[in-house]
Amino acid sequence: MNEIILGITGSIAAYKAADIANELTKSNATVHAIMTAAATKFIAPLTIQTLTKNKVYIDMFEKVDYLDVRHISLAQKADCCLIAPATANIIGKLASGIADDMLSTVVMAIKGKPVLICPAMNTAMYENPVTQSNIERLKGFGYSFIEPKEAFLACGDKGKGALADVHVIIRTILDILGAQRI
Repeated sequence: MNEIILGITGSIAAYKAADIANELTKSNATVHAIMTAAATKFIAPLTIQTLTKNKVYIDMFEKVDYLDVRHISLAQKADCCLIAPATANIIGKLASGIADDMLSTVVMAIKGKPVLICPAMNTAMYENPVTQSNIERLKGFGYSFIEPKEAFLACGDKGKGALADVHVIIRTILDILGAQRI
């Protein structure tokens, strides 16, 4: 059984993370969801917890009833990490080595396992040279990306920036996990 970290960030596309979590769980994966504080403004952690049947991690400093260092233990047991949706903020943090919340610290602690990032943001933000530079930097570090699609965005603009289709994300992550088994 595959262990997948599902990072969910504060994009309007966060509601699609429920479908992603559900499909991964149906595929017999164990999903450990980590939500940024901003993500919880778009979708309730209870929704993700119900679908994954696992605790949803948000706060690095919450009172805990376990003895391990959670951001390290999650990173060590994961077969891969999927960040969907990924905002310009999390992409920038990771590209700059900033680890100031549960998701960024876990991703920074992942060693030798695939990290797949699915951007979702306004077209202007996605096409911004800083965002594109951060994406290229992360690719240089070995991170993989699923390109956003062109669509009508929540803000009313039409352009590239919508989260890739859920079935594309699921197929890609399962292909990556299948390749790891060979």
